[in-house]
Order: sequence, then structure tokens, then C-alpha cells
Amino acid sequence: MKIVAALLASAIAAAAPAPAAPPVDTVDTSVTTQLPRTAVPRHYAIDITTHAAKLAFGGTVAIDIDVVAPANSLTLNAADLTISAARLTRSGNAPLAAAVTTDTAAQTATFTFDRQLTPGPYRLTIDYAGKINTQATGLFALDYKDKAGKDARALYTQFEAPDARRFVPSWDEPDYKATFDLSVNVPADHMAVSNMPAASSRALPNGLKKVSFQRTPVMSTYLLFLAAGDFERVTKRVGDKEVGIVMTRGNADKAGFALDAEAQLLPYFDDYFGTPYPLPKLDNVAGPGQSQFFGAMENWGAIFTFEYALLNDSAITTEAQRQSIFSIEAHEMAHQWFGDLVTMAWWDDLWLNEGFASWMENKATRHFHPDWQADIDRIGSREAAMALDSLNSTHPVVQQVRTVEQANQAFDAISYNKGEAVISMLEDFAGEDVWRAGIQRYMKTHAYRNTRTRDLWTAVEAAGAAGLTAIAGDFTTQPGIPLIAVGQSRCVNGSTVATLTQAQFSADKRAEVAARPLAWRVPVKASAGGAATQVVTSGPTTTLTVPSCGTLLVNAGQTGYFRTLYAPADVRALQAAVPALAPVDQYGLLSDQLALSTVGYQPMAAALGVLAAVPADATAKVTAGAVLAWDDLHDLMDGDTAAQAAIAARAQRLYAPRLRQLGFVPRPGEPAVDAVLRETLIASLGRYRDPATMAESQRLFAAWQADADAIPGSLKATWLRTIAVNADAATWDTIRAKARATTGTVERATLYRLLGSTRDEALARRALDVAISDEPGKTVSSAMIAAVATRHPRLAVDFVIAHLDQINQLIDVAGRSSFMQRLVESSRDAALIPVLERYAAANLAESDRQSVQQSIDRIRVESAQGSRIRTETAAWLRANPL
Repeated sequence: MKIVAALLASAIAAAAPAPAAPPVDTVDTSVTTQLPRTAVPRHYAIDITTHAAKLAFGGTVAIDIDVVAPANSLTLNAADLTISAARLTRSGNAPLAAAVTTDTAAQTATFTFDRQLTPGPYRLTIDYAGKINTQATGLFALDYKDKAGKDARALYTQFEAPDARRFVPSWDEPDYKATFDLSVNVPADHMAVSNMPAASSRALPNGLKKVSFQRTPVMSTYLLFLAAGDFERVTKRVGDKEVGIVMTRGNADKAGFALDAEAQLLPYFDDYFGTPYPLPKLDNVAGPGQSQFFGAMENWGAIFTFEYALLNDSAITTEAQRQSIFSIEAHEMAHQWFGDLVTMAWWDDLWLNEGFASWMENKATRHFHPDWQADIDRIGSREAAMALDSLNSTHPVVQQVRTVEQANQAFDAISYNKGEAVISMLEDFAGEDVWRAGIQRYMKTHAYRNTRTRDLWTAVEAAGAAGLTAIAGDFTTQPGIPLIAVGQSRCVNGSTVATLTQAQFSADKRAEVAARPLAWRVPVKASAGGAATQVVTSGPTTTLTVPSCGTLLVNAGQTGYFRTLYAPADVRALQAAVPALAPVDQYGLLSDQLALSTVGYQPMAAALGVLAAVPADATAKVTAGAVLAWDDLHDLMDGDTAAQAAIAARAQRLYAPRLRQLGFVPRPGEPAVDAVLRETLIASLGRYRDPATMAESQRLFAAWQADADAIPGSLKATWLRTIAVNADAATWDTIRAKARATTGTVERATLYRLLGSTRDEALARRALDVAISDEPGKTVSSAMIAAVATRHPRLAVDFVIAHLDQINQLIDVAGRSSFMQRLVESSRDAALIPVLERYAAANLAESDRQSVQQSIDRIRVESAQGSRIRTETAAWLRANPL
């Protein structure tokens, strides 16, 4: 490992030039656009001067374009930019001055000329100025305390989905690919980082320097990146490439884990995709702070990740967060191919980026860390998708995006989690080798170009996956979840036989979808004590024959994207068989049965029987899933003190011995999943005020007040959360004082978030007041509000609405509408529905209300089902004392 405290150019200024891309003669006019199809950009030469202290910048861009249709004007995207001059030149002709008009609502600038432009090559040069934002939008500033405790500021960019237009006037749509030359004038003692290595650096007057970067390959505007600040960089060579981690000075000792992961992953992806990574270097740039919209961004050659998700800080990083560092890196590095090299043509196909990166993230994690049980994480991801996909307000994987706000809202569980789940199912259907051959064919065919979903299916079918396109189309072009009802199984001539009846699962429109269900061709794998067999459903009913007799398990291996409704006798048989099932099937069965019971497809007793059958000594992630299920039921039983006491007693009896076995502190050499389970058990038993757990938390809290290192860093946030949840005013004040005094950006942000996690409503109100002050920092405030909302959603929502203008300045532009969704995600209070409706009507265009409507639909379902769930659960608890 090498620490570089100079320019990015110092290690690799002599790197190979950017790879060339095939020319693209025209833009596909069938692709959605918000711009006139009159010109195509080929190359941008951008020169920026930053004025960080003033939160402003100035720039000039020269864009080489091809005019493809006669016109007397050119319209580009531009937002929050002031354009001072523009001129158009064509070889051999005098420059044409442009009259500039801007449309703030459309986020465009139109350049009008006094004569018609004939088709051909031109150069459009624009002088302009813009603002540096304080949230992660466009060019933005992150303020932090340096190692000496002094105020410092670093600059970064975030352009996905529609925010490159805040940095440079441009054709800011994914199918307008071009090359980029970027130069930036920054303080001489700062490092500048971009997609490519620096080509040159020269001194300027007034303590500045100009850094010019090598030309990028052909790429979309949203992938352009710039960062500048007091940085240092650690690097490794991986073949002929260099990987690096860039972070604020003094944090290099926290970068080793991420750098090692990067060096592992790059050759793995080279091999899997069959197309070597084409750039000379790949950096991952860590920024202090956080966003309510994203944690990392896949800029080609210069991934941006917030520090909490990239740096392994021994003072505060938990084992779960350490594992997340690897997974997030795998996700963003997979994007270097799926998204960067091959890019969706329009945001309708966002899932081609996000679903595939999520799937590859999990695949790579299972490859390098099989002991982390990432196969179970895959099921958790599927369940997150199904929670949204079961609502009337869901949308297809391939969705319709027509506005900027719709593009922002497209980054949801359907694009990420359902996309991942469907790909897992399709890979299992095609077979790993055929699927991979199809992916490699897709990469080679479409490198440096834009694609649509059908291009992928064509490539995989051509590799040998006959029938895949039809199945894939069913799951990506229509919304919703298949429901496979399994008739009573029976043993016939040594095989288990059952009739599968296909319907549609719905949380809020059950009668409507039962009357008019959508139809899918569903690959269904099943086992009955032996090897699994697969059948693809066709029509309303399909006969399933499994070549062995035993307990029937449908969706064996949990790669299918559907719900399974068993006959009551088969549910009882599965309850008895739970201890013998593979962990992934234990987790999948439990998740499936809980979902079916909580929306009324079967009694709660069916799911509770499966939950109770999960052994207390199950594998770590299965145990954690069971613990969290009991915790959720405890919340559902709010108001029924007897039922809540029964759940608390059950949880303590089942899981306190497991925590004692693991111990309150990490053990050298223990399995990583045990360390994560310890975090879950401490949090859960703290919720139930388990005496031993509370005593240990108080002991550690007292020690921590005298010694910041008294609590092991990997458990500090976990133990302090237990303290903060149950805090009195004096305890709350102590945590706040510690937060004020802490200089580590991740630890400081963690402590401020903990202030919002209190049960005490008066303290929660104090946390909200602190959140909108300057104290926590501009990117931490919204996380404090979200923490309050976990236990006091109505309080947080009312506060946000009352201070909306102020709070909007503390949230990324891209995340403003979805922030309200986050605030209510723990609520089942129907009284919030009219509040949300009024908020949406007052603040969002009718076309842009999807995220709020999803919250309304979920709350409506959960509030409507609450009485039945509480009655049935209470009855089960009385009938099944532990």
C-alpha cells in the first residue's frame, strides 16, 4: 500500500489514453427525450474555476456537436446556471452570437441564432457561472473538522439522475454520450480527482493551480466526476490498472479494507464480464457527510462513496457496516460495466443499471465471503421489493419516466431489489454458464453504447437460454407478484404430486386481482426431501411432480419471485420440518408466511407457527430474521400490554442465552456473522429491557464518559443506541456533548443520529430543534429527523411540514419527495393519510407523487389489517406459551 499526498497525476500521469468508442452517427429518435433532436454532442471541453469559500464557480465549455436537422436554435439542459455569453463556430465561418433564454421549470437553455443552421459539425462555446450546493446535488461542498479540529471544506459532484446540468450546460440525457476533457483551477495545496488520471498540472497566480485530466471514453453526462480538497490517496496495482481510495487527509489508515476489496473485485469482474475494465485507473473517493438519496455513485473511474460506507473506522464501524463496505464497493464496481460501459437509453430502463449491480454485488459477496451468508441477504432484498410490489401504486421493472422528479423517484426497491430478484431467478432458469455467456455477449455487442431491456434478453437467448425472453418479459413489463397456490400434496408412486394454481398476490387490492389477475410464466422449483425439480407454469393450473415423497417445499433455494400459499396440512408439515431445512429456505419460508398472514391470505397462526419453529440456535442470519420478526410483532401489538409482555418474555428466554453464548464483546477469530448477530441481539434485548443487557449498557456508558475507547468500536453504535433509546434528559445531554466534541465525521454523525432515536417525546422534540440548527452539520440534520421518525413519525412529519422551506435546504433536491416516504415508513397510523395527501397536493405535481402514494397505500393496508393481526396474534400467544 502506498500513500500519495500529491496530485492524482503523480502516480499515473503517463497512463494509456482513453479507449476509443465506435462512432454513433445518430441518436435513436424512439428514445424518450426532453430536448429537441436537432443536434448531437460529440465532445465537451470544460474549464472550471472553483470559489469554495463563496460557494460559487465559473466555467467555460466548448462542445463539439453535429447538427442533424436544420434549425435556428439549440436547446440544452441547464439548471441554476447563469450564462453570460455563447457563440457558435463552424470551420471557415465567422462565429455566430447566440441569444440565450432559459426555462427554469424545464431546466433548459435555448441558444437562438439569426440564421438557420445547416446539418454538419459545429463548436458551441458557452461562458457561465454556477453555485456550489451544500447538499449532494451538482457541484457540492461537504464541510468537516480536520484532524486538528479545524473547519475544512471539500468539493464533490453528484450528477445522477439529472444534475450534470447544474455543473455544465449539456445534453444531460443518458443516450447523448460524448467524450470529456475537464480542467479545473483549485488551490495549489489541494488534490483534484476526476474520471481519468491527470494529464498535467501547472501553477497559476494567487495560490492556484490548473489540473487538466486525460480525455474520457465516450460516456453519459451523469457519469462525469470532479472532487477537490485536502485529500490523500492510497493505491494498489492490479495488473496494468491502478485502484485507489481517496479521502480527506488523516484518514488513510481507514482505507485498507476498501482498497483490498477493490483489488480483489477488479480482476473478478474483468473475468466474469469477459471485457477488461477499460480505464487506466479506478478510484473510490470518500466524502464526509451523508445524503438522504444515496450512499455511493458509480462515476466511471471515480466512484464517490460517503465515508461511513467506505472507510473502516475502528472507532465506530460495526461488523455489519464493514461487510457493507465490501458489498457497496462490489455494487459500484459492477456499474463500471453495467451502467458505465453499457448504459440504459433512458431512465425507463434504470433497472439495467441498478438491478444488475445489486445482483452482482450479492454474487461477488458470496464468491469472496461465503461465510457472510449473503444468500440470505438476497432473500431480504427480495422481500423489500415485494413489500412495495404488492401495493396498487407499484410499477413495472421497466417503467415509464417522463419528468425529472419521476427519474429521481425511479431509484426505488423495484429498480434495485426486484431487478436483483428477477435476475437471480432468470440466471437459475438459464443456468450459470449460459447466463454468463449471454452477459458477455451483451457487453461485447453494446460497449460504449446505450441499450434497452430487450437487448439483454436477445443476448442471453442467443447464448442458449431458450424461452427466457417470454419469462423475463412477464416479470419486467408488468407489475406485481405471482401467487402460487399449492393444492394438498400427495405421494404417488414414489413422487410428490400437487396442483399449482396461479393467481396474483396483493396487499391492498386482493379482491380486484383475484377477479382479474395478471399472468406470468413462472419458473417454480420444488423439493420433497430430495433433489429439487423445476416446472414453468403455463395457464391457470400446472401439475407439479417432485421425484421423492416427503414434506413439499415450493421455491426451494428461494430463487423464485412469487408467493407460495400452501394447503393448511402442508403448512403444518413445513412447521415441523423447519429445523431440517437449509438456512436460505428457513429464512425464505418465514418471510413468505409472514407476508401471507399479515395481509390476510391465511391466519396469523400459520406464520407464527413457522416463526416459533425457527430454532434458537439457527444460523446467525436466520436467527436475526426471527428476532426482528418478533420485534415487529411487538410493535404491532402496541396497546395490548399482555401480548407485548408475552413477546418480550419469549424473546428474552429464547435469545438472551444466545447473547450470553456470544458474549457482550467481540471474540478474537469469531465468525463475522456472529459479530453481526451480537449487534442484533443487543438492540432487541435492549428494547425489552433485558436486565443483563441493560446492566451492561449502563456499565459501558459510564466507562465511555471517562474514556472514549471504553466501548469496542465495532459495538459502540449498538450499545449507545440502547442507551439513547431509553435515555433520560441527563443521558441525552451527555451524548449531545460527546457529539459536539467529536471530530471524526462518521462517529460525530452517528452520535447526532442517536439523539433522534429516543423514546421520550420531549427529548425527540429537542432533537428536532437541534436538527435544524447549524450544530450537527448540513448533511447530518435530515438523518436526525429520520431517526426521530422511527419512533415518533407523526411528530417528525408535523415538524417537517411546519419547517418545510428550511428543511428542504437540508435534503438533496433529488431526495425531497422521497424524504417524506422515509419519515412514515415505520407508521401504521391511518391519521397520517390525509396529512400526506395534503402535503403531496401542495408540494408535488400530480405526475410526481408516486413515493408518497406508496406510503399512503402501505399505511392504509397495515392500519386496516391491524385489528385482525392483534386479535389473532394475542390468541396464538395465549395458546402457545413458551
